[in-house]
Amino acid sequence: MTVFGLGLDKLGLFALAVLLLALTPGPVWIYLISRTLTQGRRAGYFSLVGVMAGVLVHLMAAALGLSALLLALPAAFDAIKLAGAAYLLWLAWSTLRGSGFSFTPQPLDPVPDRVLFRQSLTASVVNPKVAVFYLSLFPQFVEPASGPVLLQSLALGVVHVTVSTLVDGALVTVAGALSVWIARRPGWLRVQRWVLGSAFGVLAVWLAATPRHSPH
Repeated sequence: MTVFGLGLDKLGLFALAVLLLALTPGPVWIYLISRTLTQGRRAGYFSLVGVMAGVLVHLMAAALGLSALLLALPAAFDAIKLAGAAYLLWLAWSTLRGSGFSFTPQPLDPVPDRVLFRQSLTASVVNPKVAVFYLSLFPQFVEPASGPVLLQSLALGVVHVTVSTLVDGALVTVAGALSVWIARRPGWLRVQRWVLGSAFGVLAVWLAATPRHSPH
């Protein structure tokens, strides 16, 4: 069974990569927890909607860009795949050698719902890491010979948005308890760093070694 030419094995592997990334404490975690603790779950959920709306902007830009590139210069697609795998290796290395992530929620001034959405949307749209994530990971999973790159990229994007929304939504729901749990277990952050770094490294090597197919 395939989805726009994407096999379920590739979709599952992509979902796993996204899940690992979503479970990693980072700026989005700190912002959502800080906003929830300061202003309540409603504010946390509005902020989450803004973040995901920004992710959708990056998704559409990456999907349209890769599709246009493949039509204009098919040979460049393999180059992007290798560059993306190299980026994942660098990400694995920087994660493993990092000094760890300091998880410290911050108090924030309460603001109206529309401002919450606008702030989180803007922060998400201008975050270059989201764009780099899509441009480095999408080409590793799409198969130009099996179906339209645009539709495959959108399918991967739906998986990413779904997994991230579920994880971050659960984060907002249990923000208080989770922030206390993480603060009391700094060792968990170190373990998480090694697990994530190793996973990215294995993923990068596996993807770089996977035979690349040319479009018909």
